Amino acid sequence: MLRRPRFIFSAIMTVCRGTSSLSTPNPSKLVGKGTLVGTGTMGGFGRGSALRTLYPAIEPYHTGRLDVGSGHSVYYEECGNRDGKPVVFIHGGPGGGCSESNRCFFDPERYRIILIDQRGAGRSTPTADLTDNTTWDLVEDLETLRETLGIDKWMCFGGSWGSTLALVYAIKHPERVTELVMRGIFLMKREELDFFFQQGTSFIFPDAYQAYSQHIPEAERGSLIEAYYKRLTSDDVEVREAAAKFWTTWEMSTSFAKPNVEYIEKGDDSKFAAAFARIETHYFVNLGWLPTPDHILENVDRIRHIPTFFTHGRYDVVCPFKSAFDLSQAFPEADFVVCGKSGHSAGEEEHTSELVQACDQFAGKQ
Repeated sequence: MLRRPRFIFSAIMTVCRGTSSLSTPNPSKLVGKGTLVGTGTMGGFGRGSALRTLYPAIEPYHTGRLDVGSGHSVYYEECGNRDGKPVVFIHGGPGGGCSESNRCFFDPERYRIILIDQRGAGRSTPTADLTDNTTWDLVEDLETLRETLGIDKWMCFGGSWGSTLALVYAIKHPERVTELVMRGIFLMKREELDFFFQQGTSFIFPDAYQAYSQHIPEAERGSLIEAYYKRLTSDDVEVREAAAKFWTTWEMSTSFAKPNVEYIEKGDDSKFAAAFARIETHYFVNLGWLPTPDHILENVDRIRHIPTFFTHGRYDVVCPFKSAFDLSQAFPEADFVVCGKSGHSAGEEEHTSELVQACDQFAGKQ
């Protein structure tokens, strides 16, 4: 069984409410379910044991495409055990697409691993197309894929935007979800977008923010998402490509607590950047087409019976920690693990370890 949220103190040099982290705070005196040193379970290095790594690389045993309408051809693949526990990997972005390493969070002997590139992303075509490309279209694409593969229920695994889509899908189709495993919680709220794309992360990464913000004329910097969206939907290819590079480089520069050069250089990949930046801004200017600003938290009661695990980096500046904290308050049954030395990326050691362990446990592996 996965752990339930509880107060676990980690010897991180943090001061909370006048209490040094060298002395254990009294949980009964903490407000709500957690504070700076009392939120969730300390994972990763905080466990004091060796970290898990990804499973070895594998190849798909089947690939296919779904004609989902409006000209979209959606790529999917299956790996691992044909008779194993079904899990669908829901990638981030939106617009990020799947990679080979995404297959490796799961024990291939126990899982039937399904990856899908969302509309316009990765190997799906047409690349970066925004036609009928909304959250609700992606939810229906997941249902189409599930039905096409003859799967009754499956586990949903997603991080960042993938956590958003996993939650929205589960709220819409709770009877089809066996478990949720997530990282870097993103609730598609204006406050999250403003923090990362406008002002917030800019105070932590002012060097990276300078290039990102100054690509836009000063008169338009009051709404950088809107300004970038205008350029990323321009008819001028050069305008689109330049905007895509600066947008993508900003996000990749801030995704790791310890900057990852290979990740940052994704901004130089014009094909990846074009889809990533264009689709992201399309979703963000529309706030994901969610019916209310708090759609996920307002409807979380629909999924509180589903076994759920999620991890969040204490130093995540892409999706602020508050989002994970808010979800844990509304969903106390979920197992919330804090990675105390990590940022946003699933590629960081603590996140990788926690996600692999959670998937092993849900597959009945001790």
